[in-house]
Amino acid sequence: MGFLIRLLVNALALYLVTRVYGGVRFAPGADGVSILLAALVLGIVNALIRPVLLLLSLPVNVLTLGLFTLVVNGVVLWLVASVTALDVAGFGAAVVGALVLAVISWLLDAVVRALGLDGRRG
Repeated sequence: MGFLIRLLVNALALYLVTRVYGGVRFAPGADGVSILLAALVLGIVNALIRPVLLLLSLPVNVLTLGLFTLVVNGVVLWLVASVTALDVAGFGAAVVGALVLAVISWLLDAVVRALGLDGRRG
């Protein structure tokens, strides 16, 4: 159940990013299935590729006090856009879109936790 809620939260966050920021959008004619597929691919890329990118960029990340993580997040969003119906205007738009996505996702996670939908007891 937690996986399904996480997928729906990611899909909603991606959709909201396309509404808030003009540099990231879905291709014309994209439907709910395309949004869910993009959220699924985002989850897979975040789980498999992002840790490798963070490890490879560790020296630069240390030198920039963690700010290079924004660039890595932009690369992840750009990768997702290259294989799904998500369109990104360029690399700069991917970095800004990843930042907006992180903020929206954080807010939605807080709402899910406050409503008790995350499955945790406490």
